Amino acid sequence: MAAKIEREAYGRLADGTAVERFILANRGGTSAAIISYGGILTALNVAGRDGRHANVVLGFARLEDYVEDTASFGAITGRYAGRIAGARFTLDGVEYRLACNSPPNAIHGGIRRFGKVVWQAAIEGEALALSYVSADGEEGYPGRLAVEVRYTLTDDDTLAIDYRATTDRPTVLNLTNHAYFNLAGEGSGDVYGHEAMIAADSFLIVDDTSIPTGEIRRVEGTPFDFRKPKAIGADIRIGHEQIMRVRGFDQTYVLPTDTAGALRLAARVREPASGRVMEVHTTEPAIQFYTGNSLTGRHLGVGGLAYRQGDAFCLETQHFPDSPNHPEFPSTVLRPGTSFRSRTEYRFSSR
Repeated sequence: MAAKIEREAYGRLADGTAVERFILANRGGTSAAIISYGGILTALNVAGRDGRHANVVLGFARLEDYVEDTASFGAITGRYAGRIAGARFTLDGVEYRLACNSPPNAIHGGIRRFGKVVWQAAIEGEALALSYVSADGEEGYPGRLAVEVRYTLTDDDTLAIDYRATTDRPTVLNLTNHAYFNLAGEGSGDVYGHEAMIAADSFLIVDDTSIPTGEIRRVEGTPFDFRKPKAIGADIRIGHEQIMRVRGFDQTYVLPTDTAGALRLAARVREPASGRVMEVHTTEPAIQFYTGNSLTGRHLGVGGLAYRQGDAFCLETQHFPDSPNHPEFPSTVLRPGTSFRSRTEYRFSSR
């Protein structure tokens, strides 16, 4: 069985638009809170080995903080998750120029990205269904894009996110959720003691603006090898040029191509003190591992404590960054008459 879903008012934007919050709660006490603004996952309460529940995602206490946020806490990320070089790409011989919101590149869909709009929300049986229509030309992207994102929480402590999209013109698309996780609990300090496993043999090399060079490098013999569980902080201070460029981990891991399109294990993280375990399963070809390198203390969390570098990790299931400018990468082109579909599951347990 899936969780019960409660609906309540959350606040209003400056223009008067109402924002709602939805609480999904299962029989065991696990719960997830999602708001219609940005489809943001604002809280996710899961139990440790002692049976106590804690919120394991970073977030804010007020709607106004989410409006001002530039770090995409818990948000649906699109039209294009990750960076696009030079804020431009060419499709079918036509060049499209995008909002340059991470000079000299575009990131996460632009200024008015999917995490900055109010989604239409409906409770459909066991799922919270969020929908949004992105107009042709929004942030520079072609095509009228109709998107649906469905959140489902099951009694076995799985939070599933299903993405669907269609377009009336050829376009590019890359969707994910940008939740920041700390399995010890929000505001509890850094995640360097968490033990992580990432089921990938290779990762993308990036330049000094975090754009993929096109090189796909094996993880073997590098600090980026998480094929066997190890502490997130074990190698984070090694002087590897890719770590130095981004001040921690912020790598795109390439998942095995022989299972492309199938729901399979991409990563597992365990927090030793609480015993909480999170598994990430996805149909996507890659997963972005990020250690909150840009958290500087200027974000005041829901618990009243400032978030600092390393206080969370992200595991963003997605396609490769800058794919529209790399024909050798898996395609992110969506054409009329076809449908984009993707599923990611966050499975929680304790041991």
